[in-house]
Amino acid sequence: MAVLTPIPAASVAVPAPEAITAGPSCTLQRSGSFWQLGIEAQELTNAIGQLAEQLETDDDDSRAQALGELEAALLAEEGNKTALAAKADATCWVIEHLRGQAAYRQQQAKRLTELSRSDASRADALEDSLVLVLTRLQPTATRFSFPNHELSSRKSQAVEIDDEDALPSEWLALKTTSQPDKAAIKEALKAGQLIPGAQLISRRSWRIH
Repeated sequence: MAVLTPIPAASVAVPAPEAITAGPSCTLQRSGSFWQLGIEAQELTNAIGQLAEQLETDDDDSRAQALGELEAALLAEEGNKTALAAKADATCWVIEHLRGQAAYRQQQAKRLTELSRSDASRADALEDSLVLVLTRLQPTATRFSFPNHELSSRKSQAVEIDDEDALPSEWLALKTTSQPDKAAIKEALKAGQLIPGAQLISRRSWRIH
């Protein structure tokens, strides 16, 4: 497989072949757009097929003209393939760059999340220590005022379960969940079994390397 040097999208430009006097146009301008290059490739393929059919004529002049146009179309197709390969290669580079950047940012996000949790844990520990010291000095206080801050409290109630297994059944909330067993369904479908609401789909995955 040929190895192409990555070319930035802005620098991809392939000279258009010389104009031909008749038949399908082979002077397609290379717009640089990956999608446009793909469209042009399809148009050239169709044009080459039509010109090849014209070679079957018995008229020598028509056959010679078709042959000349076919040569021009083939040259145009070669130029298109070169531009398309370069554009595809540059696009692969961009994809790899974006995925690398995404992976880096994901790592940074994970690192920042861990730092955030650590900071929050330290703040909670300091707050607990502060409250412990202050309430030991003033056990009945519900609010503490400082020059720039105020520490206030509110009373609430919460249930704490010491032993869930010891609870009578009437105090237990039952929850049931279900989900498709995709592994079993897949094997059944592969074996030819028809399962309403499910079908086996074949996919092709692509990887840039």
